[in-house]
Amino acid sequence: MTLTQRQIVILKSLIEEYIEAAQPVSSDTLDKKYSLGVSPATIRNEMALLTEDGFIKKPHVSAGRVPTPMGLKFYIQNLLEPKPVSVTEEVSVKERIWDYRQEVDKLIAEATGELARMTRSMAVALSLDSQEFNWAGVANILDFPEFWDIDLTHALLALIDDVSFWQRLVDQVHGEARVSVLLGDDFGNEILEPCGFVFTRFNVGGREYIMGVVGPGRCPYRKIIPLVDYFGRVISEVGQG
Repeated sequence: MTLTQRQIVILKSLIEEYIEAAQPVSSDTLDKKYSLGVSPATIRNEMALLTEDGFIKKPHVSAGRVPTPMGLKFYIQNLLEPKPVSVTEEVSVKERIWDYRQEVDKLIAEATGELARMTRSMAVALSLDSQEFNWAGVANILDFPEFWDIDLTHALLALIDDVSFWQRLVDQVHGEARVSVLLGDDFGNEILEPCGFVFTRFNVGGREYIMGVVGPGRCPYRKIIPLVDYFGRVISEVGQG
């Protein structure tokens, strides 16, 4: 499916506004905040077409639109402008994990906690060989409006130590991408469709691991994806030392 350049600009602006505000986005908001160079009526028409094509949708109780998982994946794959990990962040991570470089289990546990702290999300790590599972930052998900839904939060937390669930999730992903993103029906559970999972694979201590961040599908991908990628690379590097 091919989008026009105008549709791409509108979709990118809508998604970035939604990520920031956690509210359905109206054509008036896009017109006032993003200087798109077209009339509000044109924005509305293009949003209607993006809705028909499945990139955005209209929640029942709002006149605005939100991105669908398909729209978010298109954004991540084609429109995302990653924010590089700063030198300060790199130094902070290395300082936190360096002392554990000879003890892989402690290295993974410490890194999981640091990833949760830096992303203000829930972080998880799983050894694909030994099935050892770590998590940190569970309380962080309550800072996201999506998880004020008690049913969603209960469903996610009920699966937090279900290794087979996380194994099934990552087994869906094939290819050589350093960072993968699962959204919507990738979770295989309707109630979990508002969630997102950004993760990377790496090897350390002779084992293969995945480590990543769990939160809403509406997460700050510009920051999260480079951070997750960096954690995978630095753990591999430090753990070989």
